[in-house]
Amino acid sequence: GTHFHPGVNVGRGGDDTLFATAPGAVEFGVKRGRKTVNIVRVPRPE
Repeated sequence: GTHFHPGVNVGRGGDDTLFATAPGAVEFGVKRGRKTVNIVRVPRPE
């Protein structure tokens, strides 16, 4: 299996590589007992 599972705005390649599908910051979390990786949008400073 994989150590981290894709979450919000994250895809998984054929070799289990995780990649972002949207710009933002990386956030690690747990969902249903599994470690997940999410990409969260960061507000642009103005």
